[in-house]
Amino acid sequence: MALKCGIVGLPNVGKSTLFNCLSNAKAQSANFPFCTIEPNVGTITVPDSRLNKLEELVSPERVMPTTIEIVDIAGLVKGASKGEGLGNQFLANIREVDAIIHVVRCFDDGNIIHVDGSIDPVRDKEIIDFELQLKDLESIEKNIGALARKAKSGDKDAIRQHEVFDAAKNHLEAGNSIRSLDVDKEKMALLDELHLLTTKPVLYLCNVDEASVKDGNNYVEAVREAVKDEDAEVLILGAAIEADINELDTYEERQMFLEDLGLEEPGVSKLISSAYKLLKLQTYFTAGVKEVRAWTINLGMTAPQAAGVIHTDFEKGFIRAEVIHYNDFVEFGSEAKCKEVGKLNIEGKEYVPEDGDVMHFRFNV
Repeated sequence: MALKCGIVGLPNVGKSTLFNCLSNAKAQSANFPFCTIEPNVGTITVPDSRLNKLEELVSPERVMPTTIEIVDIAGLVKGASKGEGLGNQFLANIREVDAIIHVVRCFDDGNIIHVDGSIDPVRDKEIIDFELQLKDLESIEKNIGALARKAKSGDKDAIRQHEVFDAAKNHLEAGNSIRSLDVDKEKMALLDELHLLTTKPVLYLCNVDEASVKDGNNYVEAVREAVKDEDAEVLILGAAIEADINELDTYEERQMFLEDLGLEEPGVSKLISSAYKLLKLQTYFTAGVKEVRAWTINLGMTAPQAAGVIHTDFEKGFIRAEVIHYNDFVEFGSEAKCKEVGKLNIEGKEYVPEDGDVMHFRFNV
């Protein structure tokens, strides 16, 4: 399953620098608004040390990591919901992504112009929130009138849906995003047909300078405080530092650089892991001499649904799954040994895979 994350933020907050670090596809990173007009799309591999360990144990002919698609979306300005700047393109592009990586500037640098003349990440966040909320409000207002008429005629489904639309409208008018609306999943699903922008999960990425990359700074704390009631992640990363890491040739050089900064792993690795967590995704593996491969599934998927990610026939004709938990595979070193000691489990249609399971499927179509 292809996962698509959109990088958004005001002009000159470090979006294209971050995108370059993630994908090594060189977007035109210039110090003026709108240098990214068409969304740059990059496919990046998801770092997973478990895949490396399985490769070491199985010695396959090839290894296939799972991937994420990253989209660098044009900078937004006030009035985008009315088409200002590149607003219409921005809003169309953001509609197509699964999750939003919202970059906010949390560093001082007189050489890099801020579009509003001063550094205030909470204000910057609110500008983009406001534009997305306005667009969602517009979508609801277009549909709520017809729904109200159906509800008045006594249509029970329309009455239920109208109640949710009305709650969503009031929530947006109070300056809140739909993802923080306090309704159950069933009611939230009644809004799905509108494809609202503020329902998308968000990861706030605080772009900091070198001195703040480990522990953050006052700007970061202000962002954390501002989003504490949202169902969102906050991550600290220095896009310029990640660019420097990318320039180093060897793994050893990169590790030394990170150690000097007091870091264990590059920020981009943490970012990808956080995106997975945000979207409630997990990984399972298939491991054989031909190929060791990582597969992405939604949390809570059953074994047949997980099999269907490989091929729809696997789901249609599912018979059983042969499952070895990752830690058992590593401990005993091979599928044959796991089978010998009783660590290969036969699971049926109700089985919900755990993160890291090594699985093979039996099916008949």
